[in-house]
Amino acid sequence: MKLASIADYRAASRRRVPRFLFDYTDGGSYAEQTLTANVGDLAAIRLDQRVLVDVSQIETWVKLLGQALTMPVVLAPVGLGGLHARRGEVQAWRAAQAAGIPMALSTVSVCSLEEVTQGGGAAPWFQLYLTKDKAANEAMIATAREQGCPALVLTVDLPTPGARYRDVRSSLTGAPGLAGWLHRAAQVAARPGWAVDVGLLGGPVAMGNLTGLVGAKAPLSDYLGWIARNFDASADWDRLAWVRSLWPGPLIVKGILHPDDAALAAQHGADAIVVSNHGGRQLDGAISAARALPAIMDRLGGCLPVLADGGVRSGLDVLRFVSLGASAVMIGRPWVWGLGAGGQAGVAHVLQLLRAELETAMALTGRTRLA
Repeated sequence: MKLASIADYRAASRRRVPRFLFDYTDGGSYAEQTLTANVGDLAAIRLDQRVLVDVSQIETWVKLLGQALTMPVVLAPVGLGGLHARRGEVQAWRAAQAAGIPMALSTVSVCSLEEVTQGGGAAPWFQLYLTKDKAANEAMIATAREQGCPALVLTVDLPTPGARYRDVRSSLTGAPGLAGWLHRAAQVAARPGWAVDVGLLGGPVAMGNLTGLVGAKAPLSDYLGWIARNFDASADWDRLAWVRSLWPGPLIVKGILHPDDAALAAQHGADAIVVSNHGGRQLDGAISAARALPAIMDRLGGCLPVLADGGVRSGLDVLRFVSLGASAVMIGRPWVWGLGAGGQAGVAHVLQLLRAELETAMALTGRTRLA
């Protein structure tokens, strides 16, 4: 069957990857109300159809933080995203480069920043979590500088992980010992193609940016445990200023939902912010990004670029966020579904779909350019 939409890629990825991995990316926290609202509130935005406008030439490019993008889309950081295909983040970054857009590599990616840059190649953005070990944070920032990352994305909405019921039910978390291992092994056995591509041929299965802290040969459960223990619940705005002092390039603060926090981020040195509720994976019941964005735009008054994520499932959704004032959108689940279904080619096709759908939506609303 030919895959025609991001929804098709979600279904295809679900058929290929183990349940615990699919649910980790696909799911949200608690009853997943915010996850659902992200999609629904964005889809509810109505656009004005215009007619008899010359739309024979459509330009989707934008400029963001000094970078030219072929469309206002950035691959968002996704923890464990690289497990969806062999050395997955490397494949995703290649697709992003070919499409002419940035990618933000997660702190908890499978492939390290050094592997993704392939020893001196072009570097993605790097995403940083604030951990109790400030020396570890400082070392990651130094590595991002050495590798030539064009921007640092500081995620600030995870002082502690949200309650994610799907991960418990699939035994990804909360199931130590033999019983949990057997449950996960049965899910892997049900996906033999993935087991060979990733499990046998795609090792090491680790979090590449953390191997120096956890151990290169440690099981994935040790990495997950380290992360859960080391998120820094004491981090405050002074910590953002500390990161600002260490990072000379563009600093993007991700996880803003309140206008006051947007203003504080700007005051403490952010060059851009991402309006985001972590894909509905943290505080269930939090406002959706689509609902939060207008008030934040009003409060900032154009003093810095504002990105948004949460609920993008088509190029039409990209235009919806841009119409609310966003400079660009981040997509997480869509690129991971593309990766899970078809590797680099799957991510590339997802991006092609987004751009084609964006161009169509622009034409039907009488817009010929975004910049």
